[in-house]
Amino acid sequence: MIDSELHTISLAPQASVQTERLLTVQEVAELLRVPASWVYERTRRRGSERMPHVKMGKYVRFRPTEIEAYLEGLRRA
Repeated sequence: MIDSELHTISLAPQASVQTERLLTVQEVAELLRVPASWVYERTRRRGSERMPHVKMGKYVRFRPTEIEAYLEGLRRA
């Protein structure tokens, strides 16, 4: 299981959103014990083999829960 930190972001005085700490490519690579190039390559794939990610300009980030779900999907395939 991937440990994730939850952060609260206030959007308005009455509203707040809990978000996970986003992981970097290097953190995902270390977690999976693969090269960073392998992680980048999986973000470019199409279909169910594509690793879920968030693109922020030139930066790529990953939600820990989505990586966990992605790995479960690979296990079932």
